[in-house]
Amino acid sequence: MKKLFSAVALVTAMVLGNSVNAQSYKTGLGLMIDVGEGGTYVGPHIKHFFGKHGAGEFDVLFGSGSTAVQALFQYNDPIPGAKGLSWYIGGGPGLIFANKGGGNTFYLSPAVGLDFKVTGVPLSFSADWRPKFFLSENGGSTIGRFGLGFKFTL
Repeated sequence: MKKLFSAVALVTAMVLGNSVNAQSYKTGLGLMIDVGEGGTYVGPHIKHFFGKHGAGEFDVLFGSGSTAVQALFQYNDPIPGAKGLSWYIGGGPGLIFANKGGGNTFYLSPAVGLDFKVTGVPLSFSADWRPKFFLSENGGSTIGRFGLGFKFTL
């Protein structure tokens, strides 16, 4: 568990330590679809670049009889020779609020994926792997989770 917290702290430091923006967009607003093991969640999504490589993502997702709120910090880097395509790695905390008959669940979610900004059009698409590690009484994890993001870029 200490290693996971150390990794999250390192990614956060990288995000907050960058001050130059080299991405093809500064902020993206749109829709996130979180699918896989444990149901499908859909909701609003924002990604904002704080610096050359650092970005923050915030999602409010609805589905499977509950609401999830998560914040992910990401290190992003362009892929040479692939205009508009970058890879990212990061992670962060999340909280699931059960709508009926259950308690709230806190989790940590690492993420690794690709982000594609369409040239000449204010659109960006992302796809990532984002397993969840639950820190509640019962613990456990859902490894088979994936995110699909569709954003209008500013």
